[in-house]
Amino acid sequence: MKTLVFATNNEHKLKEVQSLLGDNWKIVGLKQIGCSEDIPETKPTIEGNAIQKAQYIYEHYGYECFADDTGLEIDALNAEPGVYSARYAGADRDAEANMNKVLHKMTHVKNRNARFKTVMALRMKSGLKTFTGICEGQITERKTGDYGFGYDPIFQPMGQHLTFAEMPLAEKNAISHRSLAIRELIKHLNDI
Repeated sequence: MKTLVFATNNEHKLKEVQSLLGDNWKIVGLKQIGCSEDIPETKPTIEGNAIQKAQYIYEHYGYECFADDTGLEIDALNAEPGVYSARYAGADRDAEANMNKVLHKMTHVKNRNARFKTVMALRMKSGLKTFTGICEGQITERKTGDYGFGYDPIFQPMGQHLTFAEMPLAEKNAISHRSLAIRELIKHLNDI
């Protein structure tokens, strides 16, 4: 069994990926390799940040690894908040404040089209590959739902009548940006 680091401290993400990969790979998180520092995320794109995080672990800890970055892109706001999604309303990463800022900026805006985009960057000895998942949808006029995190209460995926925050996790994972990117990554790993 080969070991691969997922550059995250989120135990739910670790379990989700491990369950999808099966017995060929063992996935470990940052805690298990002794990484407690803040990994830099200073690039101007979602792709750039995912690559930067994967490179950081590979160069500083010597492990093959993958990292992800996600952003919400809203057409009427020129693809904002994008790479700044987590810190849109300030450095403290307050999800409520971020959603309130979006809803305020979207007051009286008719074009509510948006997308969630996740990029997974995989850094192996053989090189670097990226995998992208995109979920198209729209910004709702108010927050609804108690599940999920981040912008989930104001994002309604295309063809759905519920926001991500109203969907049970299994339903969200069937269509989400992150699960699409993870599936591409896993397909690649299973072919190695």
